[in-house]
Parts: sequence; structure tokens; C-alpha cells
Amino acid sequence: MDTTLRDGEQTPGVSLVAEEKLLIAQKLDDIGVNIIEAGSAITSKVEQEAIKRVARAGLNAEICSYCRIRKEDIELAAGCDVDSIHLVVPVSDLHIERKLKKTRDMVLSESVEMVEFAKQHGLIVELSGEDASRADINYLTTLYKAGLDAGADRLCFCDTVGVLLPERTYEVFTGFSKLKLPVSIHCHNDFGLATSNTIAALRAGAPEAHVTVNGLGERAGNTPLEELVVVLESLYNYKTKIECSKLYSISRIVSRLTNINVSNNKAIVGDSAFTHESGIHVHGLMADSSTYEPIMPEMVGRKRRIVFGKHTGRASIIMSLRELGLETTKEQLDEVLRRVKELGDAGKRVTDADMQSIAETVLGIYQEAAVKMEEFTVVSGNKVTPTASLKLRVGDEEILEAATGLGPVDAAINALRKAISGIADIQLEEYHVDAITGGTDALVEVWVKLGKDDKIITARGARADIILASVEAVIEGINRLIQKGEKYRDK
Repeated sequence: MDTTLRDGEQTPGVSLVAEEKLLIAQKLDDIGVNIIEAGSAITSKVEQEAIKRVARAGLNAEICSYCRIRKEDIELAAGCDVDSIHLVVPVSDLHIERKLKKTRDMVLSESVEMVEFAKQHGLIVELSGEDASRADINYLTTLYKAGLDAGADRLCFCDTVGVLLPERTYEVFTGFSKLKLPVSIHCHNDFGLATSNTIAALRAGAPEAHVTVNGLGERAGNTPLEELVVVLESLYNYKTKIECSKLYSISRIVSRLTNINVSNNKAIVGDSAFTHESGIHVHGLMADSSTYEPIMPEMVGRKRRIVFGKHTGRASIIMSLRELGLETTKEQLDEVLRRVKELGDAGKRVTDADMQSIAETVLGIYQEAAVKMEEFTVVSGNKVTPTASLKLRVGDEEILEAATGLGPVDAAINALRKAISGIADIQLEEYHVDAITGGTDALVEVWVKLGKDDKIITARGARADIILASVEAVIEGINRLIQKGEKYRDK
């Protein structure tokens, strides 16, 4: 069960509109997820409409709505045309007494009643124990058995505050398996153990795992879909039937729609997961990629990247120059390496554009920029829609374009992308800003990652004006992408 659209949306600051929920649901269905928890119908009328759109989209996956043990929740869920409900019952004494201010018997009775009520509405019921990891196991087992007798189809154990240990998880789920209880696992990542605990439950017989894309969720998040799938596929040789090659794609989509950036060092989908700088590592990769990569990046829809900095070695430079179609003498190679390390030692992020520029300078190559900025204007204010207009020169052609955006930088980049759309389809993959100096007149460095077809390049711009720095970085990247791999072959 993927709960990105419910538990994932409970990540602070995340709010998805119906169109965004539908798009994510379609992508989850496309990669082979079995159950999609589309939201909680009780939240609002807007949420109900979003759930309806997902439920009526004709997806192969079972569509589910979160419900409390209340009739109104179940009725609203049924009205959204979902296939199932995730009926969540607080089961620890802490939750029962402090939050609900009830007794165990009252909660048990209400749970049975609500399971029966949901079945009368034709719904599949997954009965879930909230805060199960801090509950009395005998009481939890009694509730599960009563739920099954009342017609529940599936059960779930929620480690609501992430306090399970893998050893304890395995022990608990081995007990459930012996009792023939079909208990699923739902983990939170407060101690960084969500994936480990989920694996332990599955090994002990859990028939289902709850996950979210990128590990989104309240506080420290939930079990990441991409981590669980790749661990099962690669380390346990278990075929999940999830299309692994699409994991990175859906990660990027969810990151963009939720506006939650994935940490660079995030397993599987982080920017650095298949990125190498160390000269020793790159030398090993050239001999055999498995020396420093446990899986092939293509397995999850990624590509290997070599970046440059203070740890760069000759192997990295040689690989980069080969990609550019350049040959150097030993002295020229040493000079390119020296200049790259000099930038890295100065604490600068060495982009692909920097590397290419250094190589061209050392080799005495001059390549006129294909795209030149003639002029641009940006209008912005508290009562004005940010608007940018610009004039580009591409060869002998002059291009005028304008666009709006959420802010002046967004407007300027949108106008730039529109202007060069006839030349190449360039995608802005990442945008990052650092202040180099302090004060309101601080020098800022803008770092961008751009993509064209299957090529990715990084570039940067540094100015006191953040808009100028952004445009400078994007234009530099565009020129490098257009030229990359083509200009030298023509000579």
C-alpha cells in the first residue's frame, strides 16, 4: 500500500490539489503499486472530490481512504467510490486513555461495530492498530481476532512513532504468522529504522507493507517505497513486480509537486546516490562499476555522474574529456586537473560548464556561444504579476519573448525557456542559491542542473543581482548542452 497521498501529504507544508493527486496516483499505478491510499475523506469536501477523481480514474490499483472508527468517516469514504478503507484504531493505553478518554472494552466494541458497518457498505476493510508498537500485545491480538470475526479483510500494525527495533518486529510478526493473522506493517522513521523494521516484518510473514514515495510523512516520514523495493529486489532477490526503472521518475514528480527536495545523500533517489568525485573511486569504476556501486544506476532509472572538485583525479578528467571528444597531452591533462582542483580547494562547486570551459581554455579552443542575451527586463511588485521580457540572439536570429512566473527569477527563466523552445527542449532539473558574501548587496552564486534528452549538465552564475546570476547560469548551461558532444565532431 502506498500512502503518499495520505500519510505523505501530512508532511508539514505539503498540500496537493486534485490534479496533482491524480497524477501521482496514475504514476503509482503505472509502476505496479497494489493499493493506493488516496486520502482521508473526512478532511474536507475538496479532499473528497480529489479522492473521487482518483477512485474514478479506472486504475488497476485498489483505491483506499483513511477512516477513524466513526460512521461519518466511513459514510464519506463510501461516497467517494473507494474500494477499501484503512480503519485506524488507537490501541495503546496511552492513546486510548489520554487521547480518546475511553476504555479498552469501549474501543474494542466500537472497532467491531465499525468493521461491520463498513462491510455493509461493500467496502474492503483493513483494520489498523495505531501506536501498536506501544500497545499490550494480548489486547492487540484480541482486537485483531474480533475484527476478523466481524469481517475485516486485512489487519495492520502501526509503529506510529517509530520506536520498533528490527529484532522486536521480527518476533512480533512471527507470532502473528503462527496465529494465522494477516497483519501488514506500517512504519514511521523517527529513529531511521522504518525500512529495516518493514523488512523484518516481511521476513516474518507480513503480507503487505505501507510505504510513501521519498519516505514522505509526518515528522521523520514513513518507509520509502524506493528503498523497500530495491532492498527486496537486490539484497533479498525477491521480485516485487514493481517497475524499478520508473522509481527515480516518480521520485522526481513527487518531489516537484510536494515542493519537498530529496536530500542529496538519500538512498536510491538522492542526487549523490550514483555520483562520484573521488579519483580513487572513479579509477575503480572505469575498471568495473561494481567496485563502488552496489547496483547499476539504470536499474532505478538513473545514470552515473562524475563530478569535479578537490578530490578529482586524472581518471575523472580523462572520462570527461573523452565525452567532449577532446584529446590532451600529459602536460595539458595535468594543467586541466590543476585548475579543477584549484576551484575545489577554494570551496567552489565545480560544474560541468566550469570543467568544459577550463578544458577549452587549456587546449586553446574557442567556441562562440550559440545563445546570447541581448537584453531583458523584469517587472515585479506586491500588486504586479512578475513578468519578464527578453531579447536573445541565436546565430543571426533575434528572438523576443515574455513570460510570467511566481517571482521575478521564475518569470525570467520561464521567458528564457520559451525563447529557446524552438532550438531545444531544455528542462530545469534543479536550482540552488548560495550567498557568497554578507549584507543586502551580497554576491550570490546560482547553481543549476539542466537536462536535454538524456544529457544532464550543471552550470553556475555569480552576481550581486540574483536574477542576473540565474539567467547567466541557465544560459551558460543551455550553451553547453547545445554544444556538448556535437561541436568537436564537426571539426
